[in-house]
Amino acid sequence: MPAGRLSVVVTRRLPEPVETRMKELFDVELRDPDLPMTREELALAMQRADVLVPTITDQIDAGLLGQAGDRLKLIANYGAGVDHIDVATARQRGILVSNTPGVVTEDTADMTMALILGVTRRIPEGLAVMQSGEWPGWSPMALLGGRIGGKRLGILGMGRIGQAVAKRARAFGMQIHYHNRRRLRPEVEAELEATWWESLDQMIARMDVISINCPHTPSTYHLMNARRLKLLKPSAVIVNTSRGEVIDENALTRMLRAREIAGAGLDVYERGAEINPRLRELPNVVLLPHMGSATIEGRIEMGEKVIINIKTFADGHRPPDQVVPAML
Repeated sequence: MPAGRLSVVVTRRLPEPVETRMKELFDVELRDPDLPMTREELALAMQRADVLVPTITDQIDAGLLGQAGDRLKLIANYGAGVDHIDVATARQRGILVSNTPGVVTEDTADMTMALILGVTRRIPEGLAVMQSGEWPGWSPMALLGGRIGGKRLGILGMGRIGQAVAKRARAFGMQIHYHNRRRLRPEVEAELEATWWESLDQMIARMDVISINCPHTPSTYHLMNARRLKLLKPSAVIVNTSRGEVIDENALTRMLRAREIAGAGLDVYERGAEINPRLRELPNVVLLPHMGSATIEGRIEMGEKVIINIKTFADGHRPPDQVVPAML
């Protein structure tokens, strides 16, 4: 551990209370303007910092870690997902990695339900009509959507967020089904009134709505590939607030264009901000700019977790939210 205050480099602008508290505790470099660092800027930051505070927009691979200075000992990620960080290589180089789990659970679950309702009730189409100024007035057959009460919701990934989605969906009268690496404890299943499917294929073929809530790992990359997407009912809707890489976006776009799937609500994309332009043209798709965790309260809580991880490390202890490869 270096003597004195830790040198901390933050790669993006954070909420003002978080930045101010970091200034009080550490020798911190804040980011201004709020633009992603280039690869060269990241490399230089990793050479001069004791602690790097990146976000999901920063790809920290083995090549960048190989350029890190000897003083870099902690990557305190601002966010729960760490698939943009080569955790195994960092560990080999003696660099700890921490994250901010559990903070965005409720916010992301809220956004999942918003997307389900947005797609099934055709809310963006209604907004477009009103913004055009061409609404002719109420009509019995205009913009007919579907009722979600009584429909089957299949949740792919029943961790914190998946369970929070299940609780909300139950309140809307949906039937809860799920596929997960491990089956939930009986008492949790009973509380959620959830049905477990060992076979993902069997589950998705029977669902009205699919919600993607699993992390992106090598085993979940394109888990919803073209073959599985074809198992969905033509009336089914798929929603993703997790990671874009879980769905084969090109296959999804083709099927949506052909009306082989009724609709989709997406907050994340396979290639980040580079979205398939054909996807933007579809009226049966709701696209959001990765807003799942975008609440003031959530972003401040994420920053507080980052600070706790850095402060605990500075005090000579293991960060409470340390990530190890076995967790991935």
